[in-house]
Amino acid sequence: MYKIKFFITIFFIAIQVKAQRTLPLQTDGVISPISELQDDKLQQLLTYEIMRNPIWKQLIKNKQMSVGLVDLSDLNDIKYAGLNDKELMYAASLPKIAVLLAAMDAIENGELKETKEVKRDMRLMISKSDNRASTRMIDRVGYEKIEAVLRAPKTKLYDEEVGGGLWVGKRYAAGGRRYPEPLKGLSHAATTLQVCSFYYQLVLGNLVSTDRSKEMLDIMKDPALHHKFVNTLDKIAPNAKVYRKSGSWKNYHSDSALVWGPKRKYIIVALIDNNLGEQIIRDLVLPFENVLKKSKLASK
Repeated sequence: MYKIKFFITIFFIAIQVKAQRTLPLQTDGVISPISELQDDKLQQLLTYEIMRNPIWKQLIKNKQMSVGLVDLSDLNDIKYAGLNDKELMYAASLPKIAVLLAAMDAIENGELKETKEVKRDMRLMISKSDNRASTRMIDRVGYEKIEAVLRAPKTKLYDEEVGGGLWVGKRYAAGGRRYPEPLKGLSHAATTLQVCSFYYQLVLGNLVSTDRSKEMLDIMKDPALHHKFVNTLDKIAPNAKVYRKSGSWKNYHSDSALVWGPKRKYIIVALIDNNLGEQIIRDLVLPFENVLKKSKLASK
């Protein structure tokens, strides 16, 4: 009898452990806004690590650099920190994740049919950042739908009270009308706070539904482009799963990644307005990891 109880207990523990390893995670349906997860120690460590680099320090001072970090190592104590994280910046192709979200919401509500062509375009839009596929998806859902989904009370991925956030108001093509966001008039915009929030909510299955969150994760997994964050992650964490979207246009460089592996679980986001932005983003990964290691040691 005791052996049976023991094996039943082990079985349920195994199920719980597996549930915590599989994305999206199983939650009780109520999650805290990411702003409530700000951790003073993590913030201090991040500030120190970034500001010790004189080039980064100047970019932060000039509001040409914004970074965000979410520590997922302890899922019962998720921590967030950021610098210039409410600074709205041009983000090139990174906001295509907002188009993906709006499309999934439209599919869920019967406003868009999930055809083979739609599935292919969503994958091309994210994995290869294909502009033609992105434009087709924008035309399918429309700017007003994208805005409505981003402003939805459940997710609040664009909110003027916290500096704006994710926004798509122009096709990734030469023609077509503009639908700029209201704070700075940008057409493809983001803040690192809200990009971190997008990934954080995705991890917890809070975007549209658990099933749709899983579909988005599947589309964002194993990116075809291996530059910026991914270039470094390929070297230091080859076995980790990476879910990612980046963007570049002229001096504007952006990247965002959910890193999910046996030794590392975190979200990193960077927006840079500088011609060295691609290399800076590559160089940020190790400092981010140093911050997480020091934070873990400090909490012991």
